[in-house]
Amino acid sequence: MNILLLGSGGREHALAWRLAQSRLLANDGDTLYAAPGNPGIAAHATCVKLDAADHAAVLAFCEEQRIGLVVVGPEAPLVDGLADSLRGAGVPVFGPSQAAAQLEGSKGFTKDLCARANIPTGGYARVSSHAAAMAALARFGAPVVIKADGLAAGKGVTVAMTMAEAEAAVADIFAGRFGAAGAEAVIEEFLEGEEASFFALTDGHTVVPFASAQDHKRVGDGDTGPNTGGMGAYSPARVLTPALEAEALTRIIVPTVKTLADEGMPYSGVLFLGLMLTATGPQLIEYNCRFGDPETQVMLMRLESDLGELLLACAENRLAAVEPPRFSPDTALTVVMAAQGYPGTPKQGGTIGGIAAAEAGGARVFHAGTTLNDDVLVASGGRVLNVTARGRTVTEAQAAAYAAVDALDFPDGFCRRDIGWREVAREKGG
Repeated sequence: MNILLLGSGGREHALAWRLAQSRLLANDGDTLYAAPGNPGIAAHATCVKLDAADHAAVLAFCEEQRIGLVVVGPEAPLVDGLADSLRGAGVPVFGPSQAAAQLEGSKGFTKDLCARANIPTGGYARVSSHAAAMAALARFGAPVVIKADGLAAGKGVTVAMTMAEAEAAVADIFAGRFGAAGAEAVIEEFLEGEEASFFALTDGHTVVPFASAQDHKRVGDGDTGPNTGGMGAYSPARVLTPALEAEALTRIIVPTVKTLADEGMPYSGVLFLGLMLTATGPQLIEYNCRFGDPETQVMLMRLESDLGELLLACAENRLAAVEPPRFSPDTALTVVMAAQGYPGTPKQGGTIGGIAAAEAGGARVFHAGTTLNDDVLVASGGRVLNVTARGRTVTEAQAAAYAAVDALDFPDGFCRRDIGWREVAREKGG
């Protein structure tokens, strides 16, 4: 069959790499399309110009090219209802409806659902004005978490350790820094513990666990500096033990899927849980309605199942009929190479070389923010490359990933040098 992948980042490069290996594309003439794609994705897919916000254009392309599966990478098209348009036209799509995608599109929606379904999460207040937010801050005190309610490209969340930081975050939100995403805000209880990410696939009825990972959000070594979209990750996150995964599945994921189905908005796609592993068990920090970035890169380095068949089974409401995903016991670790200035104003246009040398030892370099300028590969985003490697342990995977990083020629790039540090310390007995 023909498959259409929407997106242009490192997550989509990893998805394209794995989808290109699917039996769904085994016949002559089967084509993987990517819109808009990037220079790395172009090695695995036919890149086309197609605006995911133009539903009519996407539907026309699917009809013209006889698309049998659409995989939506980023969250914005899902929150915009693209999956509804595709399903309405009879096109199988991996990704939730607009109503179900509110799990990511509105943090207040998710917190209210947790309250209805008795899902463990921090206490919260939904506010729609600066005055109401300040009153909520007075109740919660510091430390406290402040979130713009809507999609803010991963930048609408502040973990404020002091009241001054909290008040500044509230002022930013209601001064319009995040546009429509900040029309409302959520003030949340600060949870103590270690964070981990957990992913599950669902067709709205059947739920199967996918994999775990641990992201590194702060820009600097030692988890210092401002939050980013993610500076690196590793999988599996062994701090999320099988017992804790089972608890997250039964107490958080299954009740979420059941509540959404009972309320007339069944969820089909991947559920991405941000979890805090507290002294009383896993608590939900947030939901995302798509695969994570850079978590996808490390999970797919470990995946041994056919990704295309899994995603199509979700889209066709027959997940129970396929074998659950299988993963290598190895660790995969990815290091994000970012452009100088990120997460502020990144420097654009820096030349990139050495990718073949970086991949010579078995690592993979996923393109996250690159473009070709007269056949020269240059940086065109904040997060530019995801250098990903495997090893029997986190320590081995970390060493392999940084060896690949050091083979790159990207003078305008930088990275953290401690991705996986918590687990490396645990492996060393520290």
